[in-house]
Amino acid sequence: MASQFIDPIEIARVLSEALPYIRRFSGRSVVFKYGGNAMVDPALKSGFARDIALMKLVGINPVVVHGGGPQIGQLLRRLGKESTFIGGMRVTDDETMDIVEMVLGGLVNKEIVNSINQHGGTAVGLTGKDGDLIRARKLTFTRNDPNMQATEIIDIGHVGEVASIDTAVVDMLIKGNFIPVIAPIGVGDNGQSYNINADLVAGKLAQVLGSEKVIFLTNTSGVLDRQGHLLTGLSVDRVNELIADGTVGGGMLPKLRAAADAVATGVKSAHIIDGRVEHAVLLEIFTDQGVGTLIHSRHFVSSGARNRGGRA
Repeated sequence: MASQFIDPIEIARVLSEALPYIRRFSGRSVVFKYGGNAMVDPALKSGFARDIALMKLVGINPVVVHGGGPQIGQLLRRLGKESTFIGGMRVTDDETMDIVEMVLGGLVNKEIVNSINQHGGTAVGLTGKDGDLIRARKLTFTRNDPNMQATEIIDIGHVGEVASIDTAVVDMLIKGNFIPVIAPIGVGDNGQSYNINADLVAGKLAQVLGSEKVIFLTNTSGVLDRQGHLLTGLSVDRVNELIADGTVGGGMLPKLRAAADAVATGVKSAHIIDGRVEHAVLLEIFTDQGVGTLIHSRHFVSSGARNRGGRA
């Protein structure tokens, strides 16, 4: 098969477009929540690892927080243990928590680390237990039942939320020119392990690090309106309206809430991007157009092309 001709002028244009962004973000941290198809498809996995290594090479400090729900579910099935979900959260008993730690902190984490290193990066894997990185508290889940007079409190086991983050170990790795890859497992005051939603960890980590951006990879084109149209630019106020009126739901909710909270507390911008697009990370950071939804503290139009101010 004849190789496809690549216009050298187009290559030069793309590189020229990327230069101002490289200059602006050099020395700054960018937090990535890595999940979805980008963690499953071999070509996308390789592309993500290469993109992260490239960013570090040009002076940006990427920090990766990853999920692993499908991998956890797969191992549980192999062991003959069914997954139970309440309100979209996996009920995590002692045995399930052991498996979560094995999969997230071991198999998945080290696979990502190895892939980044194979593409020229220098990644180091962590869980929230390392360096007392993530302090957690038990997540309380409540449900209102019209047949009951009081709100029902449901114990879903070792599912937690972020109580605090100490970035000392992450700061040390960044200064040492390493790329931190973090599994979202926290530790409680009693020493127990807690499984925490990776979107929430990524958003909180970006806040504490004072990151330039936090980027969430998803299996959709971004945030959609009721007609299924992509909303390319959203203010924090508009995000809250979309959540309140029910336009956004399901798995997009924790991403959008984490993105809005991060921006409201000092992160310059948050991005929810389509991880099914090859090199989506580079397209979102280094091009004017981007490939998803931008959340910013300032007001932007909800559809159409984003301007340069919106992207940066």
